[in-house]
Amino acid sequence: MVRATFSGFNTALSALQANQKRLDITGQNLSNMNTAGYTRQQLEVSSLNYTNPVSHYSNGNETAVGFGVSMDRVSQIRDPYLDIQYRSQSADCSYTNRLQTALNSLSKVLDETTISGIRQAFDDIQSTLTSMQDPAKVSDPIYESELRTKMQSVCNLFNQASRQISQAEQNEFQRLTGEGSSEQGDVQKINDILRQIGDLNVQIKRNQVAGHPSLELQDERNLLLDELSGYIPVETRYYKDDTHSGNNAYDYDANGAVIGKKDWPDDLEVSMNYIDAQGKSQKLILVNGSDLGADGLTKNYGQLSVLKGDHQTAASVSDPANISIKFEKAPSYQGNGQAAADVYAELKGIHFEGGSLQASLDMLQKTGTGNVINGSTAVDDVRGYQYYSGKLDQLASTFAKSMNDINNGKNHTDKNLLSNSTDDSTTGITAGNIGISKGWTSGTIHISTDGTNRTDTILDMIAAMKDTKKLNGKTFADYMNNLSTQLASDSSSNQTALKTGTTVLNSIQDSRDSLSGVSLDEEATNMMAYVSAYNAASRLMTALDEVLNTLISNTGA
Repeated sequence: MVRATFSGFNTALSALQANQKRLDITGQNLSNMNTAGYTRQQLEVSSLNYTNPVSHYSNGNETAVGFGVSMDRVSQIRDPYLDIQYRSQSADCSYTNRLQTALNSLSKVLDETTISGIRQAFDDIQSTLTSMQDPAKVSDPIYESELRTKMQSVCNLFNQASRQISQAEQNEFQRLTGEGSSEQGDVQKINDILRQIGDLNVQIKRNQVAGHPSLELQDERNLLLDELSGYIPVETRYYKDDTHSGNNAYDYDANGAVIGKKDWPDDLEVSMNYIDAQGKSQKLILVNGSDLGADGLTKNYGQLSVLKGDHQTAASVSDPANISIKFEKAPSYQGNGQAAADVYAELKGIHFEGGSLQASLDMLQKTGTGNVINGSTAVDDVRGYQYYSGKLDQLASTFAKSMNDINNGKNHTDKNLLSNSTDDSTTGITAGNIGISKGWTSGTIHISTDGTNRTDTILDMIAAMKDTKKLNGKTFADYMNNLSTQLASDSSSNQTALKTGTTVLNSIQDSRDSLSGVSLDEEATNMMAYVSAYNAASRLMTALDEVLNTLISNTGA
């Protein structure tokens, strides 16, 4: 077979073009070395060779040689497995991080290691009572005033702690919903991310159909997916477009069913992983590829909304524990021909195995009983705001009842020292409303001197301050100390989990950066290699020109 005269030039030209493109990509990588989320790009090439058998009339001794290099496409250097690992770990870390934020806000209220708080106030009351054991001091208005002042102090501390816990609870609600805040809440941020991913899916698909890889848009989408994984556990799936035009150029699954057109760009589906009330793992499609429905106007992304537990009215910051997050699937998605049901994240509804959204829900709704939640398979395993406020309410109510019962004795019900400050009654006393009764404040009620001895009431109060029967084996002061210790223990264990999780997350990110990140040394090495290859291809072009010149000028002369 006679060799084509200019075939070698095509080979050299393809080498020049390929190495020029490699140099262009190297420049692109280096220029985006510090761009957040940028994924290193590469040129995928293949060798050009015969696609059909050599001609029947060719010389049998002819050796077939290729025709150069083919530039197939520009692609990203990325490991999907590392992305899956990172997003799974991100959900875990975001959960513990949000939990730690909540525990830190509680520690400002209940940590009394460095301040004189409720525990010290109880000690001060006991000290004042001890000094009043002298019969001459029981009715002394100076000593009674001092005791009333100490009682008022502990009431004020209870009121303040209750307000601060309530404020921390409302702040948690705002972090979740954004209500009453200048910043977006988790729900608003998730909705915004879903919208952006849905729009990017459509834009990327249209660009790819037109032959543009849209790698930078894919980087933007990957950043959004990483961010989304911090709020809720997500899973991504690439799939072929399920429509076809009847040209028989289809892709098929293992059963021979058509799953898309050959060479048609992949779509990206984003689903939310959750556990339903029966304890089963489920998924909800939040972004349905680039599918805009038959009319081209249907949204390809779902959205979240914040409701009360009745699933009808909007939740309010005034009742932060009464909250349910509604997840609506992507409207364009049809599961098995029918729309998948929307789901609700709440105490008795679905829950997630990670994510900051679940952490906020746990802190708002769980009470740390350790029992399985009624109507669900989830365990009430987080001591949230309600747990600590409930413990304070129990302490305040028990203390008030104890002091009032002692002062009233067996024959009275109208000598109450402490009351519900909203109506001056002894019913419904909590840490938020405990106060000095109006009678004791106005001087119509005093420390009782009834009994065999004038000091019996004082002695009974001292005994009550040391009593461990009313609060599960703890005195009033020890109960408060135990509550602070419990919070410190929760915070410490969570900090350990957060530190470990963050270390793992950083390790995965380092692995991603080592593969997908731009290395100055590596790109510089590649650049020198491509320059050398380009120069060699240029030299080949020159050599072929010299050979051809010899062939044309000297043959047949």
